[in-house]
Amino acid sequence: MADTLFLILSVLTVATALLVVLNKNAVNAAMFLLLSLVGLAGLFVLLDAPLLAFVLILVYAGAVVALFLFIIMLLDTRPGSFPAFKPLTVTAALLGAALLSLGIWTLVHRAVLPLTPKSVPMPTMKHYAEMLFTTYLLPVQVVGFMLLIAMLGVIVLSKKYTETEDAK
Repeated sequence: MADTLFLILSVLTVATALLVVLNKNAVNAAMFLLLSLVGLAGLFVLLDAPLLAFVLILVYAGAVVALFLFIIMLLDTRPGSFPAFKPLTVTAALLGAALLSLGIWTLVHRAVLPLTPKSVPMPTMKHYAEMLFTTYLLPVQVVGFMLLIAMLGVIVLSKKYTETEDAK
């Protein structure tokens, strides 16, 4: 039964993740992202990690997808209204993909990310919480601040100006 549920959830997660990328309508893409996160939470439950599944649903499916939808509605995008990609954008995307591939290859081949489990005890949620609130407190705060700046930037960029405001 668990194998069948794993296959169903993994197909749901991968299919909806592909639909996020391939969908031209931003609202539909956000809804497919929500379904993908729900499938991923189901996979966490199968791995006996219900706390991670709960946090994933609460934080990402609840807060982040709602924020995405808020920004999408604020931008008021229309399907097909985006200009074609510029050569610099394509070059930057290819460079980013190459760097990502190089990073993954380095992690796997340098044994920083071992593919076979060793006799190392698995860290607990308490260990992660201690690391998050001691060692990585500043990076987490910086990421939160950057998300706030990005949201404010979207609000400023999406404001519609009238001719009377331009004259001032």
